[in-house]
Amino acid sequence: MSSMIESIRMRTSSRSYDKRPLEPEKRKQIEDYLSSNKKGPFGSTMRFQLFNFAEREQSQTENLGTYGVIKGRPLFIVGAVTNTDKAMEDYGYCMEKNILVATSLGLGTCWLGGFFKRSAFAKRIGLTPHEVMPAASPLGYTAQKKTLTDSLFKFLARSKTRKPWQELFYSNDFNTPLIKSDVERYATCLEAVRLAPSASNQQPWRILREEGNNTFHFYLRRAKIYAKSIRRIDLQKVDMGIAMCHFDLAARELGLKGNWQDQGTRISSEGKECIMSWKE
Repeated sequence: MSSMIESIRMRTSSRSYDKRPLEPEKRKQIEDYLSSNKKGPFGSTMRFQLFNFAEREQSQTENLGTYGVIKGRPLFIVGAVTNTDKAMEDYGYCMEKNILVATSLGLGTCWLGGFFKRSAFAKRIGLTPHEVMPAASPLGYTAQKKTLTDSLFKFLARSKTRKPWQELFYSNDFNTPLIKSDVERYATCLEAVRLAPSASNQQPWRILREEGNNTFHFYLRRAKIYAKSIRRIDLQKVDMGIAMCHFDLAARELGLKGNWQDQGTRISSEGKECIMSWKE
């Protein structure tokens, strides 16, 4: 498998797909990975499947399941997770790993959360009353020619725009921006977080490093447009799982030894919720 840091840098959202089918070898690689990717850092149990919809079903999926956002005839990665306290973060973490593996194989993907009719897929995956389906992703070869819909969504989501370093990462308190040179190799991990996808590109994560050690607290700063969940789905907590995934994969690739800890913090953080901490 290629570098996950490189896959993080390369990943983009693809909404238009060509008709080229996946080679059997690539499909098997994806399916094998999905079947092994079952636990997130908080321990929630989940399962993923790769669906190939028949032409009749695909037509319904285009018109109803993805509201016309996805064009072409891609496969779909669909997942379900047991509805526990940290299910959203775990799902975001594990689904992003699926997407980065697909990116490393030269395949296109796109996070579908809001523009995603879950009932169109629930029967296929056999969703139980104890499970939720936070998001899905198409999977296939990206079409060379972008559609107007694809260009419009990229513009509306500000997909090419990322908040600057000083608005996302802090040192010891939320009044002091973190200086890149102070964190050495962890700067690569934080840049991986800055490049992470999020609903409407809101980038709700704020990371605070404790002065004098390599402990990084991950905070959620909610956007007003996502103040309410979508039928038990909290997309901004899914986003936090994606951010954790990027940080974790980059750290492991760089040989940085650390783990996730639910430490809590007494640092003043008005309007922010501490989700989890990484401690070396």
